[in-house]
Amino acid sequence: MTGAGNDFVVIDDRENRIGADARELAKQLCRRRFSVGADGLILVVPSSRADFRMRYFNADGSEADMCGNGGRCVARFAFEKAIAARSMTFESSSGLHEAMVLDGGDVRLNMADPRAIMLRNPLLLAGVNRELHRINTGVPHAVCEVDDIDSFPVVEVGRIVRYHSDFMPEGTNADFMQVLNESTLSLRTYERGVEDETLACGTGAVAAALVSAALGKTKPPVSVVTRGGDTLVIGFYMSELGFCDVTLEGNADIVFEGALDQSES
Repeated sequence: MTGAGNDFVVIDDRENRIGADARELAKQLCRRRFSVGADGLILVVPSSRADFRMRYFNADGSEADMCGNGGRCVARFAFEKAIAARSMTFESSSGLHEAMVLDGGDVRLNMADPRAIMLRNPLLLAGVNRELHRINTGVPHAVCEVDDIDSFPVVEVGRIVRYHSDFMPEGTNADFMQVLNESTLSLRTYERGVEDETLACGTGAVAAALVSAALGKTKPPVSVVTRGGDTLVIGFYMSELGFCDVTLEGNADIVFEGALDQSES
C-alpha cells in the first residue's frame, strides 16, 4: 500500500502466525530490489479495546510507536478486508486512534495531541547555524525551515540531525520545510528507521504544519506537499494551551496483493 508515496507491506496477522519473527520479516520484505520493498511493515493484530491493533516496523526492523501514513493505510486495509467499518478505532503503541475512510478511498486519521514542543533550538549542522524546532507527533521530529526545498541536501543534513547527540539515545526524524503561503508548505523528510529520505511522512507532515502554525506562518488547515508530489491536509485547533483535534488526511491506496510463503526452504 502507499500513502502519498510512503509505502508499506500490510499483513493481517490476527491469527498470530508471524509473532516474534516480525522484526526479521520486516528487514527481509522491505529490502528494495531484493524483495517486495517498502518503507515499513504493518501488522494487523487483535485488540481488546479497539477494532484492531496496528504494529509498525521500520525497514531496518525497529518497531515504532506510530506512523501517520501507515495508520491511514491500515485503516483503508481494515475497511476493505471487512475487519472494521468505514468509521473505526484502532490501537497503536502511542494510544487509540480514530479513522474514517472517505468516499473515493482517502482516509482521515485523528492524531494524538503533540507533546514535547520546543521551538527555536539553535544547532550547528554541517558548519551552518540552523534553528530547529522539536515536537513529538507520535514519534520525535526535528523541523527546520529552509529557503529552497528542492536544492537542500536533505539526506546529508538529515542524517546529521537524526544522529545528533542532542536527540540521543532514541534519535529523531528530520523534516525540512519551505512555507509557500499561509495555508501551504512543501516538505522533505529524512526518516529514522528507513535511514534515508522518503517520499512522504505523515507524522512529519503533522509536525511541520504544527510548527509552522506555532511560528505564526500558517493557519489551519495546512496543505503539505510531499516529495512524491501528493498533498496531505493537516487539520487542528490551536489555542494558548497548545494544539488539539489534530487530523491527517490524504490518499491510501492498495498497489497490489499477494500471498507470503513462509516455508522453511
